[in-house]
Amino acid sequence: MSRFSLIDEKWIPVRFLDGTRGELGIQDTLMRAKEITAIEDPSPLVVAGLHRFLLAVLYRALEGPTDIDQAKKLFRDGLPNEQITAYLNKWRDRFWLFDEEYPFGQIPGFHPKEWKAWSKLAAEHNADNAKVLFDHLDVESPGPIAFSAAARWLLAAQTFDLAVAKSEFVQPLDAPSARAVFFIVLGATLHETLCLCLKPQAKHISQGDSALWERKPEAVEALRRGLRRTICGYADLYTWRSRTIALQDEGCGAIRRLGFASGVSRTDGTTFTDPMLSYQENQSLGLVPLKFRENRDFWRDFDSVLPGGNSKTPLVIENAISLCRSEKDRWPIGVYVCGQKTKSGQAKVDFWRSTLFVLPRALSREVDVRSSIRSILVATEETESVLRSALWNFYRFILIRGHREKSTSLRKEERAQISTMADAAAPTHIYWSNLESAFHHILSEYTPDYDSEGIHSQWLKSVRDTLGKAWEQHRASVSMGDAWAIRALVKAEGPVRAKLKELDEEILKLTPAMEGT
Repeated sequence: MSRFSLIDEKWIPVRFLDGTRGELGIQDTLMRAKEITAIEDPSPLVVAGLHRFLLAVLYRALEGPTDIDQAKKLFRDGLPNEQITAYLNKWRDRFWLFDEEYPFGQIPGFHPKEWKAWSKLAAEHNADNAKVLFDHLDVESPGPIAFSAAARWLLAAQTFDLAVAKSEFVQPLDAPSARAVFFIVLGATLHETLCLCLKPQAKHISQGDSALWERKPEAVEALRRGLRRTICGYADLYTWRSRTIALQDEGCGAIRRLGFASGVSRTDGTTFTDPMLSYQENQSLGLVPLKFRENRDFWRDFDSVLPGGNSKTPLVIENAISLCRSEKDRWPIGVYVCGQKTKSGQAKVDFWRSTLFVLPRALSREVDVRSSIRSILVATEETESVLRSALWNFYRFILIRGHREKSTSLRKEERAQISTMADAAAPTHIYWSNLESAFHHILSEYTPDYDSEGIHSQWLKSVRDTLGKAWEQHRASVSMGDAWAIRALVKAEGPVRAKLKELDEEILKLTPAMEGT
């Protein structure tokens, strides 16, 4: 018997305009999108998976948009509820979480050799081949989760699961965009968010597109042999069957275990641009998706996702800018940046992350915002290199004394040890954390009539103040040390003092221009 209709049951977590929270089915989420502020879940992987799923429903229900004019009409007039309702009614029997013929997102007739814990779906929890620090879930006895949670995690797993060597079928590959940074443009309501992210695709591509639920589930034997095909459109990409999954219904309204194996792989050599990703040119690999980097917060590379650079701006951001240039009072409230940091070539997740950035309103005009933001980020990096160099020298004078104080006399292992200490030093962390909050503020200063020199001056003041604060805290911590520590501080801090003076002079140069303006 069919159970748990994703169209009607409550499983999508939302926050309404009045601040209350609740869960809705697909139908209510789309029909009431103007009453909803955002989709919210503790996991950014679930948030991204749900957005992509709802967009896939819209692409298929609307059979578009196929050009910017259609996209503007949807943004201006609203989503056609009757058309969406008719589409959901047409495919209603394909949205049952449990069904003999069409279990949503799963393969009927898949009976695994080994049933796994449900946590196999969730990167945050322990699984049979992935252990997570601080997670105490027992994979042998994981306890039940509700159908609603299972449905959310199923979408996240199909979007973000990573390749592993161990599988009942052939060796699985990464989900198509699993290791990349995702960008979701947020409007004041979910309706605006969906419209802003509904990047048009050409009519001939839209006509050949399809979603997971519109196709007959692949045969188990075909998946076992390693089924491959090409991505045929945005709805196909957003509902790609990365894994073969079968939820085990124990008849108690919850699941504990599931079958899990490799799914459909992309045909070798084929590429398809994901609208939610930013791409960078690589000499040997061509365009590669932007990824999170260890020890480097994403804001330090924020300019790379804006129009005008060498990297490829996410298509959803380009689409949002195009839509809002004619309706400036509906400018996005920001860009939700999320994803997981993974070990290169391994199925290991270091962390997942989500951050909301202001999308500079100056982009509503065709001006080069990117270069201005790039210039302040370059100044930030250059100043940090001075701070780090001073810290490196400080620890060098602490560890290496006497005639071997010259850097050329250091052994390789000594250099490595000093670098480790400099990287872990508090001033560096103070510097980056303080400037991250300042950066979010400075983005809001990029209004349509922004003053580039004024913003540059304001930012240099933040850099100068943060550098001074970070070094003074370091100085205060050393003042109670021994004579060698104080001596090392005095010998190392010269470049920092020089940089502070240089920043003062640069700020002073910009001040008359500000007054003149």
